[in-house]
Amino acid sequence: MKCAALTGISPEVIKDLRAGKPRTIELQSTHNIMSIAGVKPGPDSHIFMTSVDIEDLDPGDHGICVIVLATSVSMKRMVEFAHGAYYEERERMSARIQVKYCASSVIREVYREGVFGPTSVEVLKSSCYHAG
Repeated sequence: MKCAALTGISPEVIKDLRAGKPRTIELQSTHNIMSIAGVKPGPDSHIFMTSVDIEDLDPGDHGICVIVLATSVSMKRMVEFAHGAYYEERERMSARIQVKYCASSVIREVYREGVFGPTSVEVLKSSCYHAG
């Protein structure tokens, strides 16, 4: 099964998801936001999540497959002023994604679409699924 990949996810978050409860995660890494930008929520929409960094992602790495329940991408604009004079303007993009655990899995193949493109993986299907 080929699906988008989220990398560098905290092991604690993955452990919480394995407990079976849906969780909402806020993503700020550009590569993770790009990976989920085209993902539509639904029962057939899966994402692979791993604590491995994107630079180290290779076949054989372990992680979990999750079902996407909801997604949203937003832009925040911040302007800082000092003594009435313009100081600095920044924008920050973030994405929130609500997911629910589906199965543990292993990467079979990694597909990278450049620096600003999404990362996807081919995962081996698990023979044991989480009932929920």
